[in-house]
Amino acid sequence: MIIYRDMTPEDVPYISQLEEETFSMPWSPASFLQMIEEEDARYYVAEEDGQLLGGCGLWLIAGEGSIGNVAVAKEERRRGVGTGLMRHMLSEGDKEGLTAYTLEVRVSNAAAIGLYQKLGFVSEGIRPNFYEKPTEDAIIMWKR
Repeated sequence: MIIYRDMTPEDVPYISQLEEETFSMPWSPASFLQMIEEEDARYYVAEEDGQLLGGCGLWLIAGEGSIGNVAVAKEERRRGVGTGLMRHMLSEGDKEGLTAYTLEVRVSNAAAIGLYQKLGFVSEGIRPNFYEKPTEDAIIMWKR
């Protein structure tokens, strides 16, 4: 059974490695540790039988949630881990009084776009050249 919980300092080495495998510009371990300590930031992980499967971050900004990287281990994709992580994060944000959520996603990331749309996010614009390595536009998505 998959459980969703707050990230702890002990989770940082795995989540950092997952970032390196998933993103062209991964966060550092120090960035994750800082996020755990920030009053207006949350980072959640998915775990099954003691093994971490993925994680996602959320910043609380003026009553809205800004979603950071959502990463799931390659071998765990297509099992609903990303959907579960997102649902957990949205539920936790709702409990904290957040009224809307936003994120950016590479225009080429069809799997992520599909996940976000399934959860009620809609495209509301483009950020040209938002990503590097390679340079690519981002779709700005909102759930209100």
